[in-house]
Amino acid sequence: MQFTFAHNNFNVADLDASLAFYEKALGLQEVRRHATDAFTLVYLGDGVTPHQLELTWLADRAEAYDLGENEFHLAFTVDDYAAAHALHKEMGCICFENEAMGIYFIADPDGYWLEIVPARK
Repeated sequence: MQFTFAHNNFNVADLDASLAFYEKALGLQEVRRHATDAFTLVYLGDGVTPHQLELTWLADRAEAYDLGENEFHLAFTVDDYAAAHALHKEMGCICFENEAMGIYFIADPDGYWLEIVPARK
């Protein structure tokens, strides 16, 4: 028996804002969608790996999600770290930098942290 990663899930308050953010900040594109009257699931992909990010929007959810201490995150490698940093700085979404480690984090519209790591060559 072997398990493989399929996707990670983030619940979002404003699906359109989240889709716009993930496309602009990380280049993620919608792969598929499943919608009912109660919820909408949108799966995003990077076009390179099979891993996907599932965004879940719940129709009856009005309050913001409690992310606790936000100690969990997704990490993304990028081939042009300086350009990515400049884009994210312009977007105003950098929430933490660790210059000694050469990484930083951005926050999405719901406050989820996403780690940006330079591709190792």
